[in-house]
Amino acid sequence: MLASGANGPSVTKRKAAVLEQNRRRIDVVTDPEFVATLTADTLEVLRERRQLCDELDNELSFYRRLLHGRLDLLGFEKRRRSGIETRSLIEALPEILADSDAPMRETALKSPPIEAPDFFGEGQRAIDKVLSDDFLAHLPTLGDSELEEIEASLTVAERDISDQRRLVYDALELVLEELTRRYREGLANVDELLEQG
Repeated sequence: MLASGANGPSVTKRKAAVLEQNRRRIDVVTDPEFVATLTADTLEVLRERRQLCDELDNELSFYRRLLHGRLDLLGFEKRRRSGIETRSLIEALPEILADSDAPMRETALKSPPIEAPDFFGEGQRAIDKVLSDDFLAHLPTLGDSELEEIEASLTVAERDISDQRRLVYDALELVLEELTRRYREGLANVDELLEQG
């Protein structure tokens, strides 16, 4: 059994704090503890949780649109090679880029971000590696097997992002339900609920 030194507990706490800071935000939100104490959390904590969910939803939505754009370009190139599509990529590009995916949840108070959100830990995740591939620069010169491999990796990444976004949405729904309950039961006023929101 290890002997605990005089500084043992404080060192352990510091290490735990560092680990908590370095946790991926998606891991924080999908941890059951994130919504386990909502009824006991302060309004400030609830607003922080709502903000974190919103930020993650924006980030994941942005990633999803980037992935869909690349998949659309790959799909067009495959149709062009098979003879189904007779236009060049340049001719079809405006139409491809205009075909945006609908957001998972539509609200009157929130519209999809126009600018890229702030990413945390960018470049370290699988999605960043998938999106960093510069295959678009030499799309017409890629072999058919290469196209299939790229499409498969993009499809897996898109499915993963969609699954994560659904989990974030589920957590956000629970946070919003608790905020709504407090307003309905007179435990908070509208100004408090909308503060920093």
